[in-house]
Amino acid sequence: MIRIALLVAGKDLRIERRSRVLLWQVLPFGVTGLLLSGLALGPTQAGHSSAAPGLFYLVMLLVALLMINRSQVIEGSTGTKTSIATLGLDPAGVFLGKALALAVELWLTGAVLLAGSVLFLHTALSGTLSALPSVAVTLGALGAAGSLYGALSGGGQGPATLLPMLSLPAFAPLLIAGERSFSAALRHGSIWRWWVISLVALVAYLALGILLYGVLEES
Repeated sequence: MIRIALLVAGKDLRIERRSRVLLWQVLPFGVTGLLLSGLALGPTQAGHSSAAPGLFYLVMLLVALLMINRSQVIEGSTGTKTSIATLGLDPAGVFLGKALALAVELWLTGAVLLAGSVLFLHTALSGTLSALPSVAVTLGALGAAGSLYGALSGGGQGPATLLPMLSLPAFAPLLIAGERSFSAALRHGSIWRWWVISLVALVAYLALGILLYGVLEES
């Protein structure tokens, strides 16, 4: 299962490296969203408002929805489905590979947008660095949940609004926990309570994906 996961993750990441969609489309979209958020706060509120962590995660959510849809479109193509069926790949390994590739893309984008939050929203650099572990876990959980709900929404073949409608109730606790831990880090408070919530969510979504991904792909 682990070998299959690494193969699937490597395949997805190579596709993104060659297409450069992440570099030339997704990242500019995220940076623009963060810049507009900074402009909406205004110069007097930037650096003093408690809204910065929430704005960071809001932009990350929009970026994640784009990534999830693209990931599932790649996996939902006829050639890919036929190859998986012919090779008899373990669905659990496929899910873990999709989740890992999506998490890596979210981590890379998150690193850029965290730097953007320091530049555009004037979040404290020390607090932002302290929030890195919780951000990494939250984005990893978002990747696992996104892979699961992407398959549930029909692999990108359904209506464009189906994925957000299905996934937002599941993403909401992750975004709240991530925002609270980021805010606590900026205040130099304890982030562990919210960090643990994100960690439990990560484990839960990985377990659900391993159990259900094959069923969702066949439906």
